[in-house]
Amino acid sequence: MIKIQPLSRDQSVPMDLLLLADPSKEKVLAYVQSGSCFVAYHEQDIVGVYVLSSLSQRTVEIMNVAVKKSWQGIGVGKQLILHAISEAKTAGAHTIEIGTGNSSIHQLALYQKCGFRLSSIDHDFFLQHYDEPIFENGIQCIDMLRLSLVLQAD
Repeated sequence: MIKIQPLSRDQSVPMDLLLLADPSKEKVLAYVQSGSCFVAYHEQDIVGVYVLSSLSQRTVEIMNVAVKKSWQGIGVGKQLILHAISEAKTAGAHTIEIGTGNSSIHQLALYQKCGFRLSSIDHDFFLQHYDEPIFENGIQCIDMLRLSLVLQAD
């Protein structure tokens, strides 16, 4: 049984998990400070995390979603995404967005299964914003694929 709740002020940020999804500690710290961090627990153990950030009054973005390696592939990531969608709806957001690398095949499939649709490509994003090359699934991560989900009709 997984329980998802906001990270409390007295808890330290699960940086080891967040760095699984984004290798830049500086970038992670920046959006954790400006966003809301939610943690998935199994009993007392943290097994997943996501960060939700407001882009505008009508749009929020899932900045990071990460699941402990031993818990991957069993639905925790989907639970985190669905929780983020619910939080965004509760906050009155019109649209929720998420970005992933062109090489993030499993994440891209997950986001689409949760209702997100491709909305744009930020060409060369990872070449311009990260010092070291990133490889996943034998593919260099070069472009940011942007996806969005409309939560409320205008």
